[in-house]
Amino acid sequence: MHPWRYATAVLAVSLGVALGLAVQIINRSAVGEFDRAARSVEGTPDVQLKATQEYFDEALLAVLLRDPAVAAASPVLELAALAVGADSSPSQSTPTAKIRLSVVGVDVFAAAAISPATIPRPDDATGGNARSVMFAPSQLFLNAAARAQLTQSTPLRSVELQNGLEFQTLRVAGSVNLAGRAAAVMDLGAMQDQFGLLGRLSRIDIRLREGVDADRWQQSLKLPAGVLLAKSGNRAERASESSRAYRANMTVLALVALFVGGYLVFSVVALSVSKRLPQWALLGVLGLSGRERARLVMAEATILGLIGAVLGLAMGLGLATLALERLGGDLGGGYFSSQQKGVVVDAGLVLLLVIYGALGLVATWVGAWWPAQSTRHMSAAAALKGMGLVDAASFGSRGFISSAWLPWALLACGAAMCALPPIAQLSLGAYVGIGALLVGGVGALPPLLAQGARYAQGLLGAQPLASLALARAHRVRHSAAASVSGVVASLSLAVALMVMVASFRDGVTAWLDVMLPAPLYMRVAPSGAGDAVHFSPSALQSMASAPGVARFEVQRGRALSLNPRLPSVYWQSRGTLGDSAASDAKLPWVTGSPLDLSRLAGDEVAIYVSEAVVELHAARLGDIFEVNLPLVTGSIGSGATDSGVTSKPLKLRVMGVWRDYARQHGAIWLTRQDDLRLTGDPGVSDVLVWPKAGVATEVLRASLLERLRPAMPRVDELVEVATSDDIRRLTYTAFDRSFAVTTWLQAVAIGIGLFGVAASFSAQVLARRKEFGLLAHLGLTRAQILRLVSIEGALWTSIGALAGLGLGLCVAVVLVKVVNPQSFHWTMDLSVPWMRVWVLMAVVVLAGTLTTWLAGRAAVGRSAVMAVKEDW
Repeated sequence: MHPWRYATAVLAVSLGVALGLAVQIINRSAVGEFDRAARSVEGTPDVQLKATQEYFDEALLAVLLRDPAVAAASPVLELAALAVGADSSPSQSTPTAKIRLSVVGVDVFAAAAISPATIPRPDDATGGNARSVMFAPSQLFLNAAARAQLTQSTPLRSVELQNGLEFQTLRVAGSVNLAGRAAAVMDLGAMQDQFGLLGRLSRIDIRLREGVDADRWQQSLKLPAGVLLAKSGNRAERASESSRAYRANMTVLALVALFVGGYLVFSVVALSVSKRLPQWALLGVLGLSGRERARLVMAEATILGLIGAVLGLAMGLGLATLALERLGGDLGGGYFSSQQKGVVVDAGLVLLLVIYGALGLVATWVGAWWPAQSTRHMSAAAALKGMGLVDAASFGSRGFISSAWLPWALLACGAAMCALPPIAQLSLGAYVGIGALLVGGVGALPPLLAQGARYAQGLLGAQPLASLALARAHRVRHSAAASVSGVVASLSLAVALMVMVASFRDGVTAWLDVMLPAPLYMRVAPSGAGDAVHFSPSALQSMASAPGVARFEVQRGRALSLNPRLPSVYWQSRGTLGDSAASDAKLPWVTGSPLDLSRLAGDEVAIYVSEAVVELHAARLGDIFEVNLPLVTGSIGSGATDSGVTSKPLKLRVMGVWRDYARQHGAIWLTRQDDLRLTGDPGVSDVLVWPKAGVATEVLRASLLERLRPAMPRVDELVEVATSDDIRRLTYTAFDRSFAVTTWLQAVAIGIGLFGVAASFSAQVLARRKEFGLLAHLGLTRAQILRLVSIEGALWTSIGALAGLGLGLCVAVVLVKVVNPQSFHWTMDLSVPWMRVWVLMAVVVLAGTLTTWLAGRAAVGRSAVMAVKEDW
C-alpha cells in the first residue's frame, strides 16, 4: 500500500490523542488555577460559617471566640464591584480600564493564622507608616491580576470603586499575594464603614483546637438563621463539580475521535493484509507460524501507533496552549474565568502524556488485532491459489465483524446501559452505552450491506453493470463493511453532535421567547451591597412615569445557599412596581402547566422551581419545600427572633417546574408580592420596560437614562441597558463559544471519515487490477469498468451513510434525553436539522463515489494483458 494510506491511519490516531489530551490539560489547568485562587483567599480553616444569602450579623464572631473548641476565627467580608483605574501620570487623568473587582475585607491579626495570603503588603512609599496604613480608611491593596487589568503604567496610585450608585476614589497602598482573578484586600473595619455594611460579615473561617472532633463540634453548634456551616475547600470543590459534567462530556466526545481513529486503523491494516495475502501465504509455506505472522502485523501497527501517539501528544500540547488563550480554561463553558495563558509543566502533565500516549497505542492495537488474527488462521495453500483473497482471509469466521450475534448483543447492552442512573452526577452508564452502540452498529454492517444490496437489486432490475456490482457487494459484504466502518463511526458521531447542538439551540430559542417578554431591560451593574445595587424608589418612579412607557415591571434576584456542598440557587421574583398586582408566572414549563393556586393552604407560598432544583434539592412538584430563609420581623412565619430575624423554615409549595438554561444549579421563581412578604426586601435590581406604540426603543432608552442622570451622574457606567435582541445576540454568542469544541469535533470526525473512505476504497480498487483485467478480456470497456466501480462506491457509501444516520440519531437521543438531564439537570426537545444532515450525507456519498472512480482510473490504466499476467 502507498505510504499516504498509512499516514491516514496515523493522522486519525494522532487527532484522537490530541483532542483528548488537550481537553484534559485545559480543564486541569483552569480547575487547578481556581483551586489555588480559592485556597489563597480562604487559607486553611477547618470549617467555615457562610451566609445563606449575602451577609450575617458579626455578633456570631464573639460567640465563636468564647467557644473553648475554637483556636482561631477570622472574619471576612466579600463583595464584587466595578473598578476604574486611573493612570498615575498628571497629564493623563482619564480612566484606562473598567473591570469587575473582587474586594475582600479581613482582620489582619486574625487572618495571619489562617489565610496569610490575604495579608496586605504596603508599598515602600508609606515609609514609617507601613503598619498604620494597613488599617487606614480608603486604602486598597491589589493583587497582580488587578494591577495588570486596571492600567498599563506603574505605579497605580488610585482606583475608583463602585459604592452603591456612585464611585469613590480609594488609594492603592500596596499589594497582596492573591492568586487568580482580579482582587483587592481592605481592612475589615474600613471596608464595613466604606460600603455601609457595619456589623455584617460574609463568612468566618475557623480553626479548631488540636484534639477537637470537628464533626461532633459541628453537631453541637447552634447556628442562627441565615448561616450555614461548610467544610474547608468547598468553594473550589463546588467550582470543580459544577464544571465536572461539562469537562467529562468534552473528554468523552474527544475520545470518540480516538475510537473512530481505531476503526480507520482497522480498515487500513485489514486491507493492507488483504493486498499482501499471497506474501503472507508464502511466508507460511516457508515455515512462519500463524502466531508469528500475527506478531508481524501487530509490530507494523505498533509502529503506526507510536508515530500517531507522539504526533498526537505534540498536537495536544499545541491545541491546549491555543485554547487557553482563545477559549479559556472552561473551553467556553462559562463556569469560571482563567488568567492562565500557558500549559503548566508538572508531574500531573507528565502522567497525562503517558496515559494518552498509551491510549493512542491501545487504539491502534485494537484496530489491528482482527486483521492480525486473520493472517494467523488463514489457509496458506488456499491463499496461494488465489482463493479468498479479500473476504475469507481478511475476516475469518472468528472475526468480530462476521459474528452474527455479538453486534446485536452489544446494541442491546448499549441500550440497557443508557437507562442506568447517573453515578456522582456523571452519565457513566450512558457513556459506556454510546460506546457499545457504536461498536455494535459497525459490527452489524455486513447483514445491512447484504440486505441493502438485495433491495437495490430489486429496484434496478436486470441492468448488467448494476447487477454485477450488487452481486459482488453481497458476496464480499465483510470487506465492504470494513471499508465503510470508518464512515459509519465518524458520520454517526457528526450526526449525533449536530442533532445535540441543534436541539439545544432550538431549546434556548424557545426559552428566550418566554423569558424575554419585554423589549427593553435595565440593570444596575453588580456591586458591593449584595448581589446587585438597587435602584432607588425615586428613580423607579421617575422611569415608570416616563411619557414613552406603556408597561413597567421590576425584578429582584439574589443568590441563596441551600446546601454548603452545592452551589447557590438563584432566588428571583418579578412584578409591578407596587405590591398591589403580581406578574403572572409565564415560564417555559416542563410540566405542561403549573398547579392551581387553590391547592395552597394556610401560610404556604407558591414557588416555581427549575429542573435543577428538583434534581439537586428534591423539590418535587406539589411537595412542600422548606427553606430556612432569614426573615425580617413582621414577615410571614413566627418563632423566636434574634436581632429581628426569625429562624422558622418557610413552607413553600412547588406549584410548577420550568426550564432554565441560564443557571445549571437551579433557580426559584415567585411573585414579587410573595417575595416582599417573605423577605421584607423592597430592592429592585432589574427593570423591564414596554414602550408605547410608535415609540422607538432607542429613543426610550435615552430618555430613561436622562431621568436617572441627576441622581447618578455616571449612569452610563453604572446602569446596563439592553434590548431583547441585544440579549439574544449575547446569548447566542455565548452558546457558540460553549460549543466551539463540539464544532471542532464534528469537523475532525468528518475529516477522519473522508480519509477513511479514500484509504479503504482506493486500496480495495487498486487490489482488484487482476479482476479488472479479466473483465476487460470478457469484453467490458474501460468506461464500463469505471462505471461499475462508481456504482459500487456509491452503493457502499450510501448504505454506510444511512447506517451512520440511524446510529447517529440513536446516539443523539442518548445525548439529548439521557446525558444532558443527568449531567446538567435540564431537558430539551429533540430537533433534527434535516437539511444539514442530508447535505452531510450527500458529501460523504459523493466523496466515496469520487474516490472509487479516481482509484478505478489508476487501476484500469494498465493493459488487460499485464493485469492477468500473474495467472499465466
